[in-house]
Amino acid sequence: MKFGEEFDGQMVPEWQQAYMNYPCLKSILQEIQNSRERSRTAGALRPKKSVHRNFSGLTKRYSRAASYLDLENQDIMVSTRIGEDGFERYETSIMRVAEAGRESELVFFKTLDLEFDKVNHFYRSKVDEMVQEAVALNKQMDALFAFRIKVDRPTSPWTCSETVAVDVNALDSKEQRRKSLADETGIEIKESSGGDSIKESTPEALSVLDRIKLNKTQETPLSTIRNILKLSHQEELKFTRENLKKIEERLKKAFIEFYRKLRHLKNYSFLNTLAISKIMKKYDKINKLMVRVESIFVEHLASSNRSKGMNLLRPIVKKERHRITFSTGFFVGCSVSLVIALVLFIHARNIMGTAGQKLYMETMFPLYSLFGFIVLHMIMYASNIYFWKKYRVNYAFIFGFKEGTELGYRPVLLLSFGLGTLALAAVLINLDMEMDPNTNDYKTITELLPLFVVAIVMAISVCPFNIFYRSSRFFFLAVIFRCIAAPLYKVSLPDFFLADQLTSQVQALRSLQFYVCYYGWGDFRLRRNTCRSSDVYNTFNFIVAVIPYWSRFLQCVRRLIEEKDISQGFNALKYLLTIVAVCLRTAYSLNRGNNWRLAAWVFSALATFYGTYWDIVHDWGFLHNPSKTWLREKLLVPNKAVYYVAMVVNVVLRLAWLQTVLDFNSSFLHRETMIALLAFLEIIRRGIWNFFRLENEHLNNVGKFRAFTSVPLPFNYGEEEESR
Repeated sequence: MKFGEEFDGQMVPEWQQAYMNYPCLKSILQEIQNSRERSRTAGALRPKKSVHRNFSGLTKRYSRAASYLDLENQDIMVSTRIGEDGFERYETSIMRVAEAGRESELVFFKTLDLEFDKVNHFYRSKVDEMVQEAVALNKQMDALFAFRIKVDRPTSPWTCSETVAVDVNALDSKEQRRKSLADETGIEIKESSGGDSIKESTPEALSVLDRIKLNKTQETPLSTIRNILKLSHQEELKFTRENLKKIEERLKKAFIEFYRKLRHLKNYSFLNTLAISKIMKKYDKINKLMVRVESIFVEHLASSNRSKGMNLLRPIVKKERHRITFSTGFFVGCSVSLVIALVLFIHARNIMGTAGQKLYMETMFPLYSLFGFIVLHMIMYASNIYFWKKYRVNYAFIFGFKEGTELGYRPVLLLSFGLGTLALAAVLINLDMEMDPNTNDYKTITELLPLFVVAIVMAISVCPFNIFYRSSRFFFLAVIFRCIAAPLYKVSLPDFFLADQLTSQVQALRSLQFYVCYYGWGDFRLRRNTCRSSDVYNTFNFIVAVIPYWSRFLQCVRRLIEEKDISQGFNALKYLLTIVAVCLRTAYSLNRGNNWRLAAWVFSALATFYGTYWDIVHDWGFLHNPSKTWLREKLLVPNKAVYYVAMVVNVVLRLAWLQTVLDFNSSFLHRETMIALLAFLEIIRRGIWNFFRLENEHLNNVGKFRAFTSVPLPFNYGEEEESR
């Protein structure tokens, strides 16, 4: 593999703009080489001059060790100056620019200076951030030691004359490491609570507890109310082992995240050192800080078990399992086979022409179509993951997945086709048992098959055992709960992203509503129900359709109040318009009046125009440069036609609501089939939206160099609160 490809492949995606622009420098060097070739060609055509001239030396041109007193004989000179921001700047001067072919060299060295400065500035700023974070973590460890002492000896009557030896060996090694770190790197991390002596008086060690409180990091509806009332988010210290365990867990996460930042910064230094030679040696002290972090974490947060501690600190590398690929292929084959068998079964027994076909479509089809909506959405999500990984969109970081637990596209396909196989098998069994006269006694079981499948899916979703990707399941359920509880929780990207997915699954929610009605109040044994003629059911048709949009509306309102971002107010208006449009279309489908039809037309058109504009301009970041390509300056997909096609498809698929108000019906398609097809189109539109929405989010993170999660620390020092 060429260095350029390896260099690009090992970059931290969010720091991409801060790396050395290796391809640019390489292209300039190629231009220098071409210009020299042209000069040599032109020189061969000119009359030859005397060959008796002085030999200038092989290494003189690029020698930086030549005497600065003989400037006239030097080709380049490198000098440094301090910029306005306090950082050192490099300036390279070419002494004989007028010579033929030297213009490209001037461009090269000027570009190299800029790259030097960029890398230097970025690296030093990150080192400063790491040092500040190391100081903060050091203070957290002081508080942890004091907390441990208080928990272990809660009732000891300490006096000023009492002194206790507190881990003498640990303090000795701790002092030695601090001195070693200061000598080797020049970074001295001062202890914040007086741990410099071999024996430390316990009252002095415990004095840090007088200045700290516990930070509350888990948001609850109560904390939201406290925030509205502007009450404190800190709580008084309670010296219990339960609190100690929570503090240790939070500090473990903080140290793990900090260590991974150091790894990324070390890798950044290494790659740029390869690309620009010795420019980073001057600031390569971050590696020593890594040793310090490893030592503290292993000794104090991993029970001195180095193997265990390093396994926690190092990033988890996911391995592709062949059994997942095999199982996915197996279920794909099963699904295709069952679809073919179902088509042949319907054709052979002429089920579409039977008298009960209409009744079947009105009762059983809505029950089974639920699985079709879910499976298609999962397949679209798997496709999103595949293309996100292909174009290096850091979706795991953006969604906030726990490292090593994010699902790739293969596991998602496995789950989707596994569910599809189960649902198709239930449909086939249902039809076979119904049409076979020998199985008439199993009529009740036949009707209960879709309910059994739903029960299995729900049981797997809430299963507490570590099977079927428990971490991902619980993450999904937690986000679902926060969507339902909006606006009582602070809105994060996974919250509003999932709520947007639910707005495209309105028909699936109505199918669940039909499950409740059919099996709760309908006579399912005889395949009869009065759901659609019930006023209560029709009322819930409105409520169920509005729930996802209402959740997104409340999320936007919360962000508007918290972030003071006026764009969230306009986004809330978009969902409010959609709520009105959905309600009017539902009312028209139930009442069929001209007034309802006109109102549905007007508000649906407004909601479609507004929603399309918001998708393309705000969520995808397009149409900001009308004089150029109408696209963003930064794109991940090389073929720009993909973006234009996506915009057109988004507009077309958003117009699917026209079928509702135009009463378009086909003789060979039942009304339920038409509803399902329109729902499928909306799910496909949402899948396309997902890729470009997260691409835009990823590029925003890249622009702000956000590559790490912010881990809240357990203790809050009084002076920190006063300095805010």
